[in-house]
Amino acid sequence: MAENIEEAVKKAIEEIRPMLQGDGGDIEFVALNGDKVEVRLRGACHGCPHAALTIKNGVEIRIREAVPSIAEVVAVS
Repeated sequence: MAENIEEAVKKAIEEIRPMLQGDGGDIEFVALNGDKVEVRLRGACHGCPHAALTIKNGVEIRIREAVPSIAEVVAVS
């Protein structure tokens, strides 16, 4: 079951990736810990003052649409 959730999360991230790459950034799946997804922002997204908004208002919404059991998406370094 966890493998299916992880694969669905990774698929959602792949759908988001081109948008971030278009702005010079990137996103990487790090881990699934229960109902929390950890991602790493790279390139222009890493350290961007809008990174928290990108995570909450973009990445988290898209992942939760794809996998409703996910409660939170957090960026790790």
